[in-house]
Amino acid sequence: MTAEASNRRNGAELFVRALENEGVRYIFAVPGEENLDLLEALRESSIELILNRHEQAAGFMAATYGRLTGRVGVCLSTLGPGATNLVTAAAYAQLGAMPMMMISGQKPIKSSKQGLFQILDVVDLMRPLTKYTRQISNANTIPAKLREAFRLAAEERPGAVHLELPEDIASEVAEADTHIFQPSDARRPTASAKSLDTACDMISKARHPLIMIGAGANRKRVSQALIHLVNSTGIPFFTTQMGKGVVDERHPRYLGNAALSTGDFVHCAIDHADLVINVGHDVVEKPPFFMKPGGKQVIHVNFSAADVDPVYFPQHEVVGDIANSVEYLAERCGQCSTHDFSRFMEVKASVDSHLAERIDDGRFPVIPQRIVHDVRQVMPEDGIIALDNGMYKLWFARNYPAYDNNTVLLDNALASMGAGLPSAMMAAMLYPHLKVVAVCGDGGFMMNSQELETAVRLKLNLVILIINDNAYGMIKWKQAQEGFENFGLDYNNPDFVKYADAYGATGHRISRTEDLRPTLKSALTAGGVHLIEVPVDYSENRRVFDEELVKLTCNL
Repeated sequence: MTAEASNRRNGAELFVRALENEGVRYIFAVPGEENLDLLEALRESSIELILNRHEQAAGFMAATYGRLTGRVGVCLSTLGPGATNLVTAAAYAQLGAMPMMMISGQKPIKSSKQGLFQILDVVDLMRPLTKYTRQISNANTIPAKLREAFRLAAEERPGAVHLELPEDIASEVAEADTHIFQPSDARRPTASAKSLDTACDMISKARHPLIMIGAGANRKRVSQALIHLVNSTGIPFFTTQMGKGVVDERHPRYLGNAALSTGDFVHCAIDHADLVINVGHDVVEKPPFFMKPGGKQVIHVNFSAADVDPVYFPQHEVVGDIANSVEYLAERCGQCSTHDFSRFMEVKASVDSHLAERIDDGRFPVIPQRIVHDVRQVMPEDGIIALDNGMYKLWFARNYPAYDNNTVLLDNALASMGAGLPSAMMAAMLYPHLKVVAVCGDGGFMMNSQELETAVRLKLNLVILIINDNAYGMIKWKQAQEGFENFGLDYNNPDFVKYADAYGATGHRISRTEDLRPTLKSALTAGGVHLIEVPVDYSENRRVFDEELVKLTCNL
């Protein structure tokens, strides 16, 4: 064999070398026979294969890796049903701005003897859900297509990309001179001085400016710049659900979270503002408030221009690296003697008083306010909670104070059930020294509960809190709001303690409200995978959201 021949790699080997070149540490996967060449190449690589029990969970973990690190998370499936199981995770990453690459297998494309068995046009399927999707039809093109996919996944606004690697291309030997492309170190563009100065001028002329913090601000550099802006200008701030924790919510200028789109205490402050400085929010996340023609002015500060929407049409845009833009505003705008924040501080006092209500309520089943309070009491400042989607997500968004960025992981873009457990697993993998709790409803937990086996196999330190109402609770609340009869949303659950034990985890059931906090604390201290079931009394949904807020909001 010549030296040239010995240096030639097949497509799978070339693909894996290119992944290593991108700094990939993990691939989350449910492989099939079409992935076997790739699997063999991974066996001898530095990349750790994480075997999941469902492709959706593999995708959720890869997306959360991207969210927490800023680097592209990678997941792998086979063709057909394996690829279709990645669809929800693709939408989760795309709408949530999480850099993720999906790799799917395919039957041989040059010569196949299996007809159309399991064949779907996966590339076309992924097109509306991704920034980039391609089938690789020649091994020599693998490095270029992979580099382009990684570039687009990580480039603002981040999102999902997809590559299909057919079986025969994975085994095809590439040309000896096929080279791997180095990642780009290009920096994000900076906003123009003119747009920044205009923003400063608008802020100085406003009487009641207010800062809104969204998902795009949930990065360390932006967090530091925003703290500087709030401290230097004294302007109060509130957050969207996905902006929680960007600035420590114990800050005296924090007014609350816009968990609802309208009608909450924080909207009294929003309605009073004549200027909202929107940092990192876009219309993909559920609106924290609605703009009206002729109403308040809005400055859009983001990596990219605003998508104009009937409820969001900013009057001025500062487009460029958010951290640089916010730091510029912090340095140049300063405090203004004409600003009046007295009304905002009245709202803050009302919010703080409201959120302190019933946190020690001892009734059983446990009410949401007590659950949120007890979780906050046992979690250290840098502890991470990952929320699935359900009624409890609203309670945690409003009532749980976050002290640092990315310590509350929730999804308010796709808002998919089933993401809480895989997201928490990813956090526990990345940060084994931190305390991590997955907060799931019984419905959301059962959608990916099989990943308990994965968590136990990986020897994760993870607590899973299941908030159990034996129903799809948020939809029941909406059903009642609309005046419909209770119908079609109740179900039965397994014995969650036995279920946890069957997977090798440790199960706990709360039968007295006073046991919740010590059980959480002991589970976090013990290490390993613990599941805690707590029955919930959701009667507070109607009392607080449908009655109290209607009566009290803006009548301060």
